[in-house]
Amino acid sequence: MVKIIPISKSNPQDRGAENKFYAQVVSTGKTDLERLAYLVANQSTVREGDCYAVILSLIHNIVDELNQGRIVKLDKLGTFNISVSSNASDTPEAVSANSVKDVRIRFRPDQRIKNSLNIKTMNFTTS
Repeated sequence: MVKIIPISKSNPQDRGAENKFYAQVVSTGKTDLERLAYLVANQSTVREGDCYAVILSLIHNIVDELNQGRIVKLDKLGTFNISVSSNASDTPEAVSANSVKDVRIRFRPDQRIKNSLNIKTMNFTTS
């Protein structure tokens, strides 16, 4: 069940307008790598420690590939890639590594994951 709460938000295009209320998801906890390893181990013949080691190795290799400027596509899961924000320059020649202000990892879920989060089949609660 996904818990939601009402949250008041102003209209950025009309600051004088009354605030309206919107649904916002409230997390009910976190699942860490150890929990994922435990779950995978209980659904297969692989031991929990082995699952944990494979997941850690996967993370290490995703980061290495992103550092090489590659897009990392994990079928049935999604795609990771790097994006940057930078300072503006007047000419293309002025853009350099020093222009970069921030680096982000973007994740785009695979269509199967997107399709599995169906509003018609999800259960929401406000309590």
